[in-house]
Amino acid sequence: MRDANPPVRRSLFLHAPIRRTPRVMLEQMLALVDDGTPADGPGGPVAVLERRLAELLGKESALFFPSGTMAQQVALRLHADDRGRRTFAAHPQSHLEVWEEQGYNAVHGLRMRRAGDPHELITVGDLAAIGEPLAAVVWELPQRDLGGLLPEWEELCAQVELVRATGAAAHLDGARLWEAQTYYRRPFDEIAAIFDTVYVSLYKSLQGVRGAVLASDAATIDAARVWRQRLGGGIRDAWPLALAAMVGFDTLATRMPDYREHAVAIAAAINADGAARAHPDPPQTPLFHVHLPAGRRAVERAGEHLLAEQGIQLWGRVRSAPDPGRCSFEISVGDNSMDFTPAEVVTLIHELLDRARSSPA
Repeated sequence: MRDANPPVRRSLFLHAPIRRTPRVMLEQMLALVDDGTPADGPGGPVAVLERRLAELLGKESALFFPSGTMAQQVALRLHADDRGRRTFAAHPQSHLEVWEEQGYNAVHGLRMRRAGDPHELITVGDLAAIGEPLAAVVWELPQRDLGGLLPEWEELCAQVELVRATGAAAHLDGARLWEAQTYYRRPFDEIAAIFDTVYVSLYKSLQGVRGAVLASDAATIDAARVWRQRLGGGIRDAWPLALAAMVGFDTLATRMPDYREHAVAIAAAINADGAARAHPDPPQTPLFHVHLPAGRRAVERAGEHLLAEQGIQLWGRVRSAPDPGRCSFEISVGDNSMDFTPAEVVTLIHELLDRARSSPA
């Protein structure tokens, strides 16, 4: 009988449990504090993290939230209230639309206008064609569901300039801003400066436990603090979340260029082999998608066998495709993926496809 939850020994998946056990994470967090560290207040981990991120992003103030979902909805609510407009625009595959059950509408009465093609980045033309007053436009950098794609810097600045000229705010979904910076190669404060509000995740790139930070001018953050309390996000004793994020801030953030270089090497090996296809080619960030010539369910079964027999996990989830004979999965390179050589990834893909093709429908 196969183990229902086989142990993961090695993984391409960024958030696999192998480096995220409670003991490992607690030991790393304890190294940042001493007996005099307060749990809360201006000297507590949450306040320290808020100040560090505000400084990094060049914003007057920053505020911790227990989730990015809450942080982004609050930012959009504030922009809508300030401008007397209830509509914002975002890419059709924005996290706000795909993964959050349209909370912006259910909770705040906001409306999202889809901008651009679901499978391409937003363009200046897409934004110019909207034709209605907007409270804000959201940019997700990088666009995760497009394989980590980013607009070129000049194109991004032109889009923001166009939006600002209409009176709308510019909001950055920077959940993976550390990855985006490896492509733009500009200081974080220069990237953040073109946006009115900036959200960053504390557990995606930084590999923390949970949580997010919203950064902006002081008045906006003061108003955000009121909404955070209204939504139940003003939690006390959030210091473990802040400490876990600071571990990544102090260690993983500096490795992002290495992660991107390894992602480029893995993708190049996959595309040179030809059994599967990596997109984008080359990756712009440490994130890219691997497209497979096999159906999702067969690939999932093959992956389960690979995990059960070898302890190797290749993904967090498999994505379906319009073509039922194809699917894809995401590789977001971090310490886990650095354990695999590009040649080894290619070999594993061949083994996966062989198993998927021999699997019963």
